[in-house]
Amino acid sequence: MRKFKKFMTRWLPAAIAVALFTACGEKFRRDEGMVWHTTYHITYKSDRSLTDSIIATFGAVGNSLNVFDPASLASRVNEADSVAVDADFARVFEMSLRVNRLTEGAFDPTLGPLITAWGFGRGHKATADTLRLDSLLALTGIGRCRIERGLMIKGNKGMQFNFSAIAKGYGCDRVAEMLERNGVKDYLVEIGGEIRCAGQSPSGREWRVSVDRPVFSDSVVHESQCVVTLAGGGLATSGDYRNFHTSGGSRYGHTISAATGRPARTDVLSATVVAPTAMEADALATSMMAMGSRRAKALATRLDMPVLLVLADSAVWETPRMKSIVSAME
Repeated sequence: MRKFKKFMTRWLPAAIAVALFTACGEKFRRDEGMVWHTTYHITYKSDRSLTDSIIATFGAVGNSLNVFDPASLASRVNEADSVAVDADFARVFEMSLRVNRLTEGAFDPTLGPLITAWGFGRGHKATADTLRLDSLLALTGIGRCRIERGLMIKGNKGMQFNFSAIAKGYGCDRVAEMLERNGVKDYLVEIGGEIRCAGQSPSGREWRVSVDRPVFSDSVVHESQCVVTLAGGGLATSGDYRNFHTSGGSRYGHTISAATGRPARTDVLSATVVAPTAMEADALATSMMAMGSRRAKALATRLDMPVLLVLADSAVWETPRMKSIVSAME
């Protein structure tokens, strides 16, 4: 078990599943690899391999949402207006719109041009030019977009989507749905640290997921902040302690403020959210990073969801529902 924990700690970027395998778990299968420039680890109980279906699901989600693929649907939407969208795009758009309203605009996938301008999107054209940033801000606002008769109608043809803050979570959900269609009841899907799970782990108990402590480093460092026990649903952790740039002695992260068009500077180092779906957890965790602790705490309390915030002064804030499922690392 210790050896396996070390393996998991080495490879999972934001949250790691622990205690996955036992001697009696021969029917549990494991798929792992790379997708969308990150790792994935999938554990599921089945009488047959579902690897081909997992890969096919990744392909469908990527073909729809991957803005780093110029042939994807999202890239085509970004280049034009009134483009017909598929079910994957529509589901992620509707959830993005919902979270945008819940967070009073803090979550907004139309920040794509600004994400690119700061060097985190396709093209990596990092800039801090005020006039350019202000002009790009005028092309944002998911509330100005809508799907009508199957067509994506943008408020301005120049608007562009970047679903990076929700796509991995959605990928987890789509794989989970595929597993359930194939009769799988016990599974854990992890893509780039986002989690979707159900049923029991190979130990016969609920899944236990270790959440990383935010550690700023040029290399990936895994130190456990806590362990969360999950009976099902999605979990996501967002933080700027891994994906950031340094310029002129200053560090700026990939979470962009929808209000200023600049990297968000808040007192939240990382946010972990448990929600019914991984895409909702993914979007909310990103939002809480951008909102700052005061607004994030208010939103978490209002939504009555399990939320954990690690703050700049090293303080940890948890909702009552999060406290009820957190335990110390074994």
